[in-house]
Amino acid sequence: MFEIKPYPELSWSLSRHKTMLTCLRKYGYDYYFSHNGWLKDADSLARQTYRLKKITNLEMHFGSVVHDLIYQTIQQVLKNQHLPDEQALTEEIRRHLNRGFIESTRKEHLWMNRPKHYTMLHEIYYSQSNKLPEAKVKKITDRLHTTVKNFYSSRSFKDVLNKKHMRFIEAEDFRFMKANGVKIFIVMDLVYKDLQKDQWIIVDWKTGKASDEDRNQLALYALYLKQKYDIPSIEDIVIRNEYLLEGTHIEYQLKEQDLINVQHLYQISMEQMKAYLEDPSKNKPLPIENFPMQEDPRVCARCNYQELCFP
Repeated sequence: MFEIKPYPELSWSLSRHKTMLTCLRKYGYDYYFSHNGWLKDADSLARQTYRLKKITNLEMHFGSVVHDLIYQTIQQVLKNQHLPDEQALTEEIRRHLNRGFIESTRKEHLWMNRPKHYTMLHEIYYSQSNKLPEAKVKKITDRLHTTVKNFYSSRSFKDVLNKKHMRFIEAEDFRFMKANGVKIFIVMDLVYKDLQKDQWIIVDWKTGKASDEDRNQLALYALYLKQKYDIPSIEDIVIRNEYLLEGTHIEYQLKEQDLINVQHLYQISMEQMKAYLEDPSKNKPLPIENFPMQEDPRVCARCNYQELCFP
């Protein structure tokens, strides 16, 4: 039975860590002051904060739709179902993107009441218009065709098609691991074992540009996989980023030091997070005034919480 708690459970993820480094005020809103905002009897600030938290932007919405439909396509292959061709997958992604635009422009009243179940685009919400920037629309349209083409020709999808030599692990099997009683959330796009090479492969699909964080993210996944399946050596795990914009992939062979580094990052990050707690035993945060605002207007321009920070 679902239990309503006054404060959220303390957890950790790389995205949470990055949010803390980017803007502490956004970190407070995302992980504390939006808590319980989905409840009808929540206070007005929690409801407003939760609603704003659910705003997405065109690039993020595109990436989310692509990831979801790639997952569905891979499941169709593994279940020996009909495989959509490139054109069919492209049209399905386009349909989802159009639905997000329609929900943002014509169904705002539904999003206001059920923000988790409807899409609201940042570009629409804060421009107060029903038009998307033409340059962004063109960029996403170009990315759509390139991304689908490169997915079908990717190394990892070829492995999926060659499934008789692979053992696939269900994405639902990956939830979290624990360190010192704190959940560390894990979201893996694709994991399988190459039975011929006797190697585990962790794949992350990227619809944007490469980042310095990509290796750290996969090192965290490798640490989890090694623990969960009692894999003897980190050298038995290959981590791979599939960059769908460029049509390239990068593989890393991690060393034990990579795992030590990501554990060290977690420890330092958790100490920083706990500095913003009034009562660590309850994960009760300090008042919002103790979460400083970002001073870079370029960061604020992309933020969901503009109407809270600059009413």
